[in-house]
Amino acid sequence: MNTRLAQILVILTILTSLAHFAAAASPKYVDPQQVDADFAYQGEYTGLIPGTGDKQQLGVQVIALGKGRFEAVGYFGGLPGDGWNREKPLRAQGEIKDGLVEFRTDDGVAKLRNGEIAVCEPDGNQVGILKKVLRESPTLGKKPPTGAVVLFDGTPDSLQNWQGGRMTDDGLLMEGTTSKQKFGDHTVHFEFRLAYQPEDRGQGRSNSGIYLQGRYEVQILDSFGLEGKDNECGGIYSVKAPDVNMCFPPLSWQTFDIEYQAAKFDDSGKLTANPRATVRHNGVVIHDRVELPGERSTTAAPVPPGPESGPVFLQNHGCPLRYRNIWVLAR
Repeated sequence: MNTRLAQILVILTILTSLAHFAAAASPKYVDPQQVDADFAYQGEYTGLIPGTGDKQQLGVQVIALGKGRFEAVGYFGGLPGDGWNREKPLRAQGEIKDGLVEFRTDDGVAKLRNGEIAVCEPDGNQVGILKKVLRESPTLGKKPPTGAVVLFDGTPDSLQNWQGGRMTDDGLLMEGTTSKQKFGDHTVHFEFRLAYQPEDRGQGRSNSGIYLQGRYEVQILDSFGLEGKDNECGGIYSVKAPDVNMCFPPLSWQTFDIEYQAAKFDDSGKLTANPRATVRHNGVVIHDRVELPGERSTTAAPVPPGPESGPVFLQNHGCPLRYRNIWVLAR
């Protein structure tokens, strides 16, 4: 190996090590009681502003980006899943100064302080107030129906239902585990809480996933306020984006309710019908009987395609997540 090539390899090794250290050093909060000062500003806001004729509803999602920086995303008609008219959202950047976060666009100014956003015209004239709201999934805490298999209920006994299962002191399941029991056609309910990682971005921001039969991933990610792609929260990874991005802010409890129809094979092992899935994220249908690729599993799936039943797999992607109230009803 020549000297120049050796130097390049050393530099690349150092840069890789530094990048890994920086990623590891970024804050990752898993407890809503132990967060930074920015966390109080992040969240959802809604209220009335002047529109064409009567006043119109405006929803805003404020995303914490770390070190006093924020992005505001404005939705006309209301928040996603609650009135948004599907027009392209407005986006603006802001920073904290003396307890105030100010977002500016060509259309006006939004001033966030003490749980309220004052919406102003470019000249500073106030035209509306948006109040902070805390939405909750209508299926949060949903009890298992008769005949359901309870995979996790916060007790030490239920931890035995998982291979390599780990539980926090306050009775929550941690990422990176596989159910011992396997399923064919089934409905699965589970609740998850994203970590708050304000300085991370993209796939490094509270990344995990639930794999149906260990084959097909419904992505888990802090995609609060993002576009809603197939590799973001609720997306069927590499297959289909959610119809609407229903991701709540990190450290909020959220739900997936998934109806899964397994692939069908004839006696010779030939695929005769692809699997399908209906996914409700926080009570809203984001996939309706979507056909999945029966000839392949999605990326990083631990179970290859086939006629056999498969487990519930909760991915470990290097981010701390928490789960609770997991049950499966075979169909």
